[in-house]
Amino acid sequence: MKEINLYIHIPFCKKKCYYCDFISYHNKDNYIEEYINTIIKEYCNYKAEEYIIKTIYIGGGTPSYIDSEYIVKILKEINLEKAEEITIEINPGTVTKQKLINYKRCGINRLSIGLQSTKDSLLKEIGRIHNYNEFLNTYNMAREVGFKNINIDLMLALPKQTIEDIIQSVKDIVELDPEHISIYSLILEEGTKMYDMVNIQKCILPNEDEEREMYWTVKNILEENGYIHYEISNFAKKGYYSKHNVDCWNQKEYIGLGVSAHSYLDNRRYSNLEKIDEYIKNYNDKKVHEIQDKKCQQKEYMILGLRKLEGVNISEFKLKFSENPIYLFRNELNKLVDLELIEIELNNIRLTDKGLDLANIVWKEFI
Repeated sequence: MKEINLYIHIPFCKKKCYYCDFISYHNKDNYIEEYINTIIKEYCNYKAEEYIIKTIYIGGGTPSYIDSEYIVKILKEINLEKAEEITIEINPGTVTKQKLINYKRCGINRLSIGLQSTKDSLLKEIGRIHNYNEFLNTYNMAREVGFKNINIDLMLALPKQTIEDIIQSVKDIVELDPEHISIYSLILEEGTKMYDMVNIQKCILPNEDEEREMYWTVKNILEENGYIHYEISNFAKKGYYSKHNVDCWNQKEYIGLGVSAHSYLDNRRYSNLEKIDEYIKNYNDKKVHEIQDKKCQQKEYMILGLRKLEGVNISEFKLKFSENPIYLFRNELNKLVDLELIEIELNNIRLTDKGLDLANIVWKEFI
């Protein structure tokens, strides 16, 4: 049986954040029940008995916004016997203790809490619905219920955010001792409220140098406190890497369920319909983005592998593709070595600190 990972997209929200460009809705609650039933139909249509489900990631949107009974209903349809990690994203302001209890009872063993900042004024700047105290209540409830694997999301380069703000946020979170911390830079996407606000100068973002200073400051604080920097945006205590995400970066296969969800299966990358009513009516319609040949797989393996701080393992590349990546990508690698963006060791190709700082340049060499 083939081992597979599962992504489940729950697009409903209490309110859409100013920076969010994901497929999510804050005014379509009347679709919730029919949508959940459609996800189950889509899952069953994949002939699920043919797969071993290794990890499940329930993202959004705000999965914790809907009644927890819907999450329970979905997971009841899935064989969780060999699932190693089941994650659900939750947001303060949408969680009750009973919801957390229900999550744990149905097999969820990892939470990802969207905090973004410990400073209430910054949370308002980006349109979050919660304050820091509400986050603390959510975190403490999760511990009381018995969750022992919790990720906390933080963001940097927010409007009006200073280096002192991000230092304080990181220190506050480190004191809580979560198992995993994700740090993301705010990316301005066209079509979002934040994009329009910046364009009319209603809000001003930190400049590139300030953003880089924030990133490296956060990295140093977390590493000093025992967190392993294992992927560009992710830090974890030993033994608490996100198994779902690591498998994605290792080019493992996954199935995406729900509106706009993406899948990677049998060397094809494809996605579901992006409008919720169309998805419900035609959940089997898929948009194929790429059918990979060997060369495409090899390039993608390099791009994904270089997201990890350990880099690309040369022996594993040879085992998978029967070719040597140092020879295969000699032109790209020589250029990046000359620029001091890549270092090649006995059995690894990894980003240097300079390469980590300029990762987009590195990846463009392989596209």
